[in-house]
Amino acid sequence: MANERLRAALLERGMTTGALATAIDVDEKTVERWITKGRTPYRRHRYAVASHLKLDEGYLWPEALSGEQITAASESEIVSVYPHRWSVPRDLSGRLFEAAEEEIGILVYSGLFIAEDSGLQKLFADKARAGVRVRFLLGDPDSPHVAQRGADEGIDDAMAAKIRGVIRLYRPLASVEGVEFRLHDTVLYNSIYRADEQFLVNMHVYGVAASNAPFLHLRRVAGGDMVNTYETSFERVWEGARPLPGD
Repeated sequence: MANERLRAALLERGMTTGALATAIDVDEKTVERWITKGRTPYRRHRYAVASHLKLDEGYLWPEALSGEQITAASESEIVSVYPHRWSVPRDLSGRLFEAAEEEIGILVYSGLFIAEDSGLQKLFADKARAGVRVRFLLGDPDSPHVAQRGADEGIDDAMAAKIRGVIRLYRPLASVEGVEFRLHDTVLYNSIYRADEQFLVNMHVYGVAASNAPFLHLRRVAGGDMVNTYETSFERVWEGARPLPGD
């Protein structure tokens, strides 16, 4: 069976089989067989192709890795685990955002601690002007899920009020070309902060403020599936979100 995922990945990038073969130092006919005959490359070639196309190895060849290999790779994606967000080194998110070259993404209800940081706002603006895609997903302050989260944390209407305050804080940043804002109406199980292939995940726990909840630092590893899961979640929320009023 043909590998349509690999074929589509090349078409989307305007890349020929010959160009890919040259990039990873194999014969063009070998690449053609991977596509037309569905041949599975050696692991080193799968990794080289996935790295060159900036796709996950498991997406291009879903049957190539065993469950044990996926589990081991996924465990390797965990850089650090923190018991609370407040115990995370203060400069961690800034260092990751500063290093981003392609993608910055933030999925929160309010993320007030980010919005209040003028240094980060300047960083986001500079990154966007340099060609990095910068996306923010904020909770819809009129959403019943936001109201429920406020009740769960014991702050009631203060949750929606925080979001409205954050929107005002971000108004100057929203006018920068390359920075995108949307409002989402979802049950937010985790806040997600993305800087290219590194993800910070703030878990949400019933009755516990986000600042007191556990926090993960993840980095994508070929064959792993944890980062893919959070990336997919972010994109699904983005697809269902609406533009910030006034944009």
